[in-house]
Amino acid sequence: MPTTVKCPTCQKEVIWQESAKFRPFCSKRCQLIDLGEWSEENHTISTPLTPEQAFTPESIEDIEAMLAANQEGFFKD
Repeated sequence: MPTTVKCPTCQKEVIWQESAKFRPFCSKRCQLIDLGEWSEENHTISTPLTPEQAFTPESIEDIEAMLAANQEGFFKD
């Protein structure tokens, strides 16, 4: 059974799969609305990261390598 998530903007269900180009958003429109909300500082991260939660350069490299290996095209439009 495929995983479904709700679009953060409009709450429409989105099937989490490679063909869902804008996941977790249902469309480019919803993606841009969300980006605008962040740029206008209407969204914030509620609590700061603790040192145990902070990303290190090594952990970022590990995440990027994993995405590159498993999610071909993940960062492309």
